[in-house]
Amino acid sequence: MSIFLVLVGLVLLVVGGEFLVRSSVALSFKLRLSKLVIGMTVVSFATSAPELLVSMQAAFDGVSDIALGNVIGSNIANIGLVLGITAIISPLIVERDFYRLHWPMMMLLSFALYFFLKNDLLLSAIEGGIFFISLCIFLFFLIRNSRRSLSAVSVGDEVDDALSRVSNFKIIIWLLIGAAGLYFGSEWLVQGAKQLATSVGINDYAISVTVIAIGTSVPELAASVIAAIKQEKAISIGNLIGSNIFNISSVLGLTAMIKPIPVNPETPEILSTNIFWMIGFAAILIPLMLLPKRYFISRGNGFLLLVAYLGFIVLTFI
Repeated sequence: MSIFLVLVGLVLLVVGGEFLVRSSVALSFKLRLSKLVIGMTVVSFATSAPELLVSMQAAFDGVSDIALGNVIGSNIANIGLVLGITAIISPLIVERDFYRLHWPMMMLLSFALYFFLKNDLLLSAIEGGIFFISLCIFLFFLIRNSRRSLSAVSVGDEVDDALSRVSNFKIIIWLLIGAAGLYFGSEWLVQGAKQLATSVGINDYAISVTVIAIGTSVPELAASVIAAIKQEKAISIGNLIGSNIFNISSVLGLTAMIKPIPVNPETPEILSTNIFWMIGFAAILIPLMLLPKRYFISRGNGFLLLVAYLGFIVLTFI
């Protein structure tokens, strides 16, 4: 029954997230927002909705391991699994904004998360607010820089123009479907994960940092793999890493603002091991970007990322 709840929960999260993205973009067109702003803000927030709902549900249920493990595991999966597989299929050209804006912001938030948690074993409402404010500042500079560069064209191309012609009735239906899918999906996923952890004799955190993290990263993985197979030029390492920035600043930030997230003393690996995996996967991108070819993530580098991620999964369960 626990595996059934986990699988159904993941499916509902994927479906709910997809309908939320469609309805949010369609509604944004009604509000006359530009495609650039929609692509960088509305879509980014909507695609982070599964992680956000799972973390909030876990925090309200008193399962802080899942709230933290979901984000830490998703950030590791986005680089090791999603970026690794994408680069194996189609090597990636690294854009200037990656090492000037995306990567420094991801590293700053990753270290800030570690120090906030290490300080008093709690991510407080104030610290969550700091994360969310930092996201708003990041988006301001991101949109300003994109308006000055050619990258604004690729960002706009990711937004479907057909959604501008959707009726108000259909937008409401999509919003309801998305909200219902995310609500029940997150609730069943958290409950199923707790039951699964108990039945197989491992802690909630191990399940959240692997099974749940991979599940909530499925939309990013599917979109990236499809784009890589089609050889689409819009594939951007900056967009993939942007998901990690949103996970910490919006998912953990908003969750902590509503319900502070404590570190479970029974799972010391959160601060002793796994958060360093997250920081390590983020840091390794710079040398991978420079070797063997500058500003390029090769198939070989993608393979190294994937192997490292598989090693992380094995060590987590051992």
